[in-house]
Amino acid sequence: MNLDYTKEQDMLRKSVDEFLAKECPFDEVREIEDSESGYSAAKWKKMAKLGWMELYFPEEYGGLGDPFGDVAIIMEEMGKKAFPSPFFSTVIQCGLVLLEGGSEELKKDLLTKIATGKLIMSLAQLEEEGSYLEAGINMPAQRSADGFVLNGTKMFAIDANIADKLIVAARTDEGVTLFLVDAKDPGVTCTKLNAIGKDNQCRLIFKDVKVSAADLIGGAGEGWDILEKMAQKATLAKCAEMLGGCAESIEMTNIYAKQREQYGTPIGGFQAIQHYLADMKIAYDTSLYYMQKVAWMIDEGMDTTKELSALKAQVNEKFKFITDKAVQIHGGIGTTREFNIGLFYRRAKAHEYIMGDTDYHYAKLADALDL
Repeated sequence: MNLDYTKEQDMLRKSVDEFLAKECPFDEVREIEDSESGYSAAKWKKMAKLGWMELYFPEEYGGLGDPFGDVAIIMEEMGKKAFPSPFFSTVIQCGLVLLEGGSEELKKDLLTKIATGKLIMSLAQLEEEGSYLEAGINMPAQRSADGFVLNGTKMFAIDANIADKLIVAARTDEGVTLFLVDAKDPGVTCTKLNAIGKDNQCRLIFKDVKVSAADLIGGAGEGWDILEKMAQKATLAKCAEMLGGCAESIEMTNIYAKQREQYGTPIGGFQAIQHYLADMKIAYDTSLYYMQKVAWMIDEGMDTTKELSALKAQVNEKFKFITDKAVQIHGGIGTTREFNIGLFYRRAKAHEYIMGDTDYHYAKLADALDL
């Protein structure tokens, strides 16, 4: 097992870092967060030109066929810059669902559009309870003469307010089934939620939305298996983004501790502050190396069920721990909207629940270990 980055991966990391540093400094992150759309269409097009969206998709669908570890590098760098974009919802969640369950016609059509930045998608999986369990999907899809009719509510659909297409998980007689729905269908009502992460979480209400049999992704009742396969890679990607946030939180706090003076000396000289920073760095390093190992396992085609749950559970807690200590070192200004560490403090709590919170993954790990 070799976890060292290749020359090409180092170049990718550097190019993403340079692009985001130039295109989206933290002041602009706040402006994008506060906008109605919650993303920048201009930056989305520039990302597409750089080839970020096409990186993992197979060549026959307009992609480059690179390993998923390269996508994790992009997510990690986005996490460092707290960059708001529909990359996770579109390229990772919906892109992976299409790869796993879409027909050849759908893949060639939709994945090619995603790869060129011409399509934004959102996954409507969760409901009122926010459960990632199969039993948490209860919105009915009733059969009609020429397909299905959707009625019900979906919650926490990321970027649904800017999406062109939705992938909706609903329950048929056969079980959980996935449907491709036009986000602009008159029967779909989208409301952007005032979420702590300011990350375009949306409520979707479906009223008599008609979908044809051709709009199924996979067969009837096959949706849960597709979602579980998608979740393997999507969970890793979210962990990479969160660890990027950890790295930046440590770096900016270290710089602040060297500059902020108290009693005539930088606070970084106080032993208590040094202990905090050391604990933060240890928490980050252990999770980073584990994430790199799991990324390697995924690209090698290994089963990572246990490892991913262990990883997400610890990253959830360590992101909160690191940002909590970072805010404490910054003092009162760390809690303000204007100071940069607040961007990561909010995200630590918001990202905990995306792709499963700590309790969910502890339970999943216990099941996998047959405890």
